[in-house]
Amino acid sequence: MTLQEKFNIEHKNAICYSGYRKGQKPGGEIPTYEQVKEDLILLSKNWSYLRLYDTSRHPEMVLEVIEKEKLDFKVLIGAYIIAEVNNPNCPWGGVYSKEVLEENKKKNEKEIEKAIELANKYPNIVMGVSVGNEATVEWNDHMVPVERVIEFAKKVKKNIKQPVTFCENYVPWTNKLEKLAEVVDFISIHTYPLWEYKSINQALDFTKENYYSVANKYPNTPIVITEAGWTTNSNGRGMDKNNANEDLQERYYNELMEWTNQNKILTFVFEAFDEEWKGSNDPLEPEKHWGLFTIDRKPKKVMKNLYK
Repeated sequence: MTLQEKFNIEHKNAICYSGYRKGQKPGGEIPTYEQVKEDLILLSKNWSYLRLYDTSRHPEMVLEVIEKEKLDFKVLIGAYIIAEVNNPNCPWGGVYSKEVLEENKKKNEKEIEKAIELANKYPNIVMGVSVGNEATVEWNDHMVPVERVIEFAKKVKKNIKQPVTFCENYVPWTNKLEKLAEVVDFISIHTYPLWEYKSINQALDFTKENYYSVANKYPNTPIVITEAGWTTNSNGRGMDKNNANEDLQERYYNELMEWTNQNKILTFVFEAFDEEWKGSNDPLEPEKHWGLFTIDRKPKKVMKNLYK
């Protein structure tokens, strides 16, 4: 079942957007109104749907720009929920004091409230709300119990008119998130062949396997891909660095778009722009290079025909 069949949300091009530029980062300096406007005008040439990650000032400004500039975007907004329990399985640190975890619970409740507020403030722009991002997968540093995510989903559903989802790696949807799947209006999955050491020749088939492992389990629930992409630089951390380049990004993107468009699978490509604030200080950190455009808003190879 597709979103169009269940919610009359048309199948269109979709992309993940975070606009932090050089020297900017969450919790620090954020993009200006004019910078966001510049980004959205650039993206409007090819995309109709945006995905945002949290309810901080930057994504709130995105909604303001869309409304004031009368831009033709619909937005999937997100509440970014943080650790409420420890996760010693996280390789980069997922253990916190009791005091921090208690404070995080309060912050999460405020984040959910803000997501509700934004959905109701911009009813003609917000197409849906996600109550979290990768907060239940086994390797994360911001683990939240499934029961708590269900609580958040129920609360948001009760207070907004748009459909509600939760964005997560495909694996938890095949097992631990069965009860959550009964609550959300649609399921949002992430699929990254590159992070799982797949070659470009294996990539699309692997993405299909990920998708159908969830879609076949929940045949009556729409499945959306809220992250799928290919980085263009790597120091070898978590992937074969020889597989991270613009040629392979272009091939994966084109193959992904062909398959998802043919099958009307709404897919938010990850992501619009490179973000230097992410990951380690290594300039070849793969987290920094998933954009279809550089941090300077120059098109990579995959976009050069469209943005000559």
